[in-house]
Amino acid sequence: MKCVSALSTARSASTAFHQILERLEADPDGTPADLTVIFSSRHHASVLGKLSQAFLEQGRTRHVLGCTGEGVAGDDQEVEGKPALAVWSLTSPGVEIQAVRFDPGGGSLRHSLDALENPSESTLILLADPFSFGINDLLKLANEHHPGLRIVGGMASGGAEPGANRLLLDGEAYTDGAVAMRLSGPIAIRTVVSQGCRPIGRTMLVTKAEQNVIRELGRRPALESLREVFLTLPQEDVEKVQEGLHIGRVINEYQESFHRGDFLVSNVVGADESGSMQISDLIRVGQTVQFHVRDAETADEDLRESLARVPRGGGAGVPAGALLFTCNGRGSRLFGAPNHDVTVIREILGPIPVAGFFAMGELGPVGGQNFIHGYTASVAVFERPEA
Repeated sequence: MKCVSALSTARSASTAFHQILERLEADPDGTPADLTVIFSSRHHASVLGKLSQAFLEQGRTRHVLGCTGEGVAGDDQEVEGKPALAVWSLTSPGVEIQAVRFDPGGGSLRHSLDALENPSESTLILLADPFSFGINDLLKLANEHHPGLRIVGGMASGGAEPGANRLLLDGEAYTDGAVAMRLSGPIAIRTVVSQGCRPIGRTMLVTKAEQNVIRELGRRPALESLREVFLTLPQEDVEKVQEGLHIGRVINEYQESFHRGDFLVSNVVGADESGSMQISDLIRVGQTVQFHVRDAETADEDLRESLARVPRGGGAGVPAGALLFTCNGRGSRLFGAPNHDVTVIREILGPIPVAGFFAMGELGPVGGQNFIHGYTASVAVFERPEA
């Protein structure tokens, strides 16, 4: 397996393309890539279709996938709000790749999923337009009908209105729906989902709820339970709660104990006089939840711990490259400086080729199920067998 990446910050799309080619050709092996992934800022959106066609017509790759992003990551840089073009390629003998187009509207989602070959042993790298595609419907169908299928990727963020984003699939450029590549066969892809949160207090059982409203926790009004947790927190966590409160619901209720990474985290968005609280997720009676906090320090710690759990050596595989799908609320907005996520990836996993983009929602599996996240870094780590 071999991964290569290149990044250009040239304002001209033509210049950026040629700089990318020079970088890729500096490490030739005479074999076309199996998959090339392209991430671009909105500045190059109008020519992305032609750029992707050029990679195919010149025999540089078998498949192309890509999209626009508010920010673009490549190697050791994250370029936010400025012109950028990142290209990442994978060459892996024997890998099985299936290009998939999901039309907008969702009417054919079940048919498209059922057309996937060997889904239970596959990873689906998926990029979608947030204005036209019902990602939650797709994830629900995938979780119910294709257990074992892992979906990683993100929602395009380069355009601020319908029709402004670009999605690339094998030389075609789309402005709606979703595009994806299914990978399987003799290839190891490890998914890492860092939600950037830390649990506080203790786990509690939801005893009364409706839709996204939690009315009771442990047979007490939800706000009363929150106040009890709040009074036991150290001052540093009190300050974090005041900056923003989150709640995580346990994915696998059959575990004996729950720790960071066992929860799907959502926002606490409001409360009312009855003692109920509203969250940005659907909740049901009987689920186990725990309050969480998030800040730059916690997000950094969580990403490092999540990546550190990726095995290296010992026959488990060696990281050869990674694709990063990070929230557009991270980057310099969260950490106060650029390049945080790519820097941590390369610190923990080594100086591997990395590319990605800042998304309007990040896709990745937690507890064996696929979800869309917020403020998250979702990483696909490609591993080669240990020599």
